Amino acid sequence: METLKKKFATIALPMAGEVKEFVKKHGHEKVGEITMAQVYGGMRGMLGLVTETSKLDPEEGIRFRGYTIPELMEKLPTAPNGFEPLPEGIFYLMLIGELPTNEDVVGLTRNWAIRSVVPIHVFNVLDSLPKATHPMTQFAIAINAMQNESVFAKEYKRGVHKSEYWDSTYEDVMNLIARLPRVAAYIYRRTYKNDVHIEPDPRLDWGANFAHMLGFDSDGFKKLMRIYLTIHSDHEGGNVSAHTNHLVGSALGDAYQSFAACMNGLAGPLHGLANQEVVRWILALQAELGGGKITKEEIRAYVERTLADGKVVPGYGHAVLRKTDPRFTAQWDFAKRYIEQDDIIDIVHSMYEVVPEVLGALGKVKNPWPNVDAHSGALLLHYGMDEYEFYTVMFGVSRSLGVLAQLVWDRALGLSIERPGSTTTELLMKQFAGQPEAV
Repeated sequence: METLKKKFATIALPMAGEVKEFVKKHGHEKVGEITMAQVYGGMRGMLGLVTETSKLDPEEGIRFRGYTIPELMEKLPTAPNGFEPLPEGIFYLMLIGELPTNEDVVGLTRNWAIRSVVPIHVFNVLDSLPKATHPMTQFAIAINAMQNESVFAKEYKRGVHKSEYWDSTYEDVMNLIARLPRVAAYIYRRTYKNDVHIEPDPRLDWGANFAHMLGFDSDGFKKLMRIYLTIHSDHEGGNVSAHTNHLVGSALGDAYQSFAACMNGLAGPLHGLANQEVVRWILALQAELGGGKITKEEIRAYVERTLADGKVVPGYGHAVLRKTDPRFTAQWDFAKRYIEQDDIIDIVHSMYEVVPEVLGALGKVKNPWPNVDAHSGALLLHYGMDEYEFYTVMFGVSRSLGVLAQLVWDRALGLSIERPGSTTTELLMKQFAGQPEAV
């Protein structure tokens, strides 16, 4: 048994027994109350899932195993002579629950390199699709096409005991994460670069190799990929993509089935597709104002027109956060460190000084601050990736680190199939008929 897998087993398997005893002792106790507004409002804020890998704090933002993003910038291993944490390190932290050493990260890089060979039939499936097919659709199809490789599916069919489900799930997760950059890069090159593909370089770390296969070999883009893949990796369990992964996995769907469903959730405009909407919005602003230097006053007027037209300003607001997203701040810091001047990035930074004030003045917006999507597209544009319909695929490659680490935990803890109850509007209205209205 490889070292990382063995270490996970020594941590997670004893915890499964502890969870069982904890539920037995405290299962009758309440952990929250549900309101009618939550029932009709997408279950927002209802505590109903266990996610070991991360927790979202409204004030501090995401914490990975208790560590904030600024803390991880200091504590996670980096590439030689670099400031950006290696994505391998955040996966290790989410899976094991402790900070990795440099040796741990190097070992994980080598492990994924060994596992990264994509079956040829997956490329054949992609080649059968029209090139106009949205990259996220191609991505989900390719993931499903790899499902015949599932170790878990084979072990389940063989009749393995449920206490061992985590073992084959771990193998699927490691194989899938290892292969995703190759698959994503293939989609990018076939869709936008006339099918001129680039072979992987096993000497590179996971993020840098992804950049290389995409066709961006500058040090700047490789550094961007490392931080991008790290900060997009997880956002607790209630968001659409993470929840979908957990939901399908709870029915014992294997990692390929679960993650393909997860990616279909991420593809929605209200979730992962928002990054491309930010770029589209800024480019439309530039086009309307004739390019050149855009003033804050012009941005304010354009924002107000956007809102007056009944539209949202993409990249602003969040269901949970009530402060500036620290993932936005991490990208801002990256831009300040490496980029002297860029018109799009200048607009992003000017928007930060304008949009929260405009949204806050409405008196209806709980969070007028930027989220992660407000900055990521501008950085990609700076380094020459202007095919913004591909951006969500890159988000998906990153999100695999968190949701698939959690899937291994779900199996190790033996979590149940998800099956919340539901009711009808008629029954609810009858239940509350005659009661005084809320003040």
